[in-house]
Amino acid sequence: MTENWLGRTLELEIGPVAHGGHCVSRMDGRVVFVRHGLPGERVRAQVTEDNGGGFCRADAVEVLTASGHRVTPPCPLAAPGGCGGCDWQHAEPGYQRELKAAVVAEQLERLAGISREVVVEPLEGGPLGWRSRVRLIAGRDGRAGLRAHHSHRVVPIDDCPIAVPGALDTALGKRWRPGTELEATSDGDGHVHLRELSTVHGRTKGRQLSGGLAVQHAADREWRLDAHGFWQVHPLAADTLAQLTAEWADAPRDGIAWDLYAGVGLFASVLADQVGPGGQVFAVESGRRAVADGQRNLADLPQVRLRGGRVEHLLTEAPKPVDVVVLDPPRKGAGRAVVDAIAEGEPDRIVYVACDPAALARDLSYFAGHGYSLTDLRAFDAFPMTHHVECVALLQ
Repeated sequence: MTENWLGRTLELEIGPVAHGGHCVSRMDGRVVFVRHGLPGERVRAQVTEDNGGGFCRADAVEVLTASGHRVTPPCPLAAPGGCGGCDWQHAEPGYQRELKAAVVAEQLERLAGISREVVVEPLEGGPLGWRSRVRLIAGRDGRAGLRAHHSHRVVPIDDCPIAVPGALDTALGKRWRPGTELEATSDGDGHVHLRELSTVHGRTKGRQLSGGLAVQHAADREWRLDAHGFWQVHPLAADTLAQLTAEWADAPRDGIAWDLYAGVGLFASVLADQVGPGGQVFAVESGRRAVADGQRNLADLPQVRLRGGRVEHLLTEAPKPVDVVVLDPPRKGAGRAVVDAIAEGEPDRIVYVACDPAALARDLSYFAGHGYSLTDLRAFDAFPMTHHVECVALLQ
């Protein structure tokens, strides 16, 4: 039986970065996933989780030999026992992108058999002050804060350096009933929207405390939508992704395009401009509010048909054959059934927007089974200081 190491302090050599915001180390035949360390460092790490299997998790609580890429975190709570929102504040920003690129490349190689050099590109504005939507929870003292990593414990905060300046002022400026969950969103015009969340029968509902209808700007359009619905969290991400999608989709005039997991129709608007009034854009989104927002925002584009429902159910109604498909699935990816359904449409090009490199790599392996190859890939640091990365893949 494996000895339980919970609470034990280990002296470790930190190995390569792994998917999820930690690095890999090994001791006595076991894998140790270490947070707050960097490749090549020697640290003392305290085990924070051990379920008795072949691996455990630990926090680097003391750095014995530091990496040349280590910096002082801009937030004192980005440390063992602190807030769980950031993974890489202790690494210089350029090195953070190198770590993320290594993760994307490793996932592509391991899960899809694709060997490719990856570069993660920064977005303008720097690594701080970018997060436009933050979810908070009130602790026992009524102060709003963020949860610790892998924990329900609330870490009270006075500010969050990665949040858009001013976005949290109202939420942090008063006391709340303990356990109250809040979501603050700063929109494209700088207005802050705040709601209180509650869970009823497993579904999250919100009581709007201020605002509610957000204004965003992307793809040469103004968007009015639910402030707490899906929209890219980084202020520059939506327009960056829309521009790249337009370049790679290259839908033919009077052609047919699909926009799957369409949200409010950002990519559908791009595709509509390309196919023109004589073409068709078949868009699918499961969120009811997003569908309503999208239909209202795209009312001037009759070539767009935005349907509400699950992608795997509605693709049977999609016009075929399709010239180009754009998909932006949730973190878990599209999955084999959706990939098979897309391949049945025989698109010439597929533009896959992904927020999880493991799910992307798995789905690329499914597409390869239908004869589609990865011909281009770009990755963006749309979530600085965290382990998350946004990728866009072109398949043909």
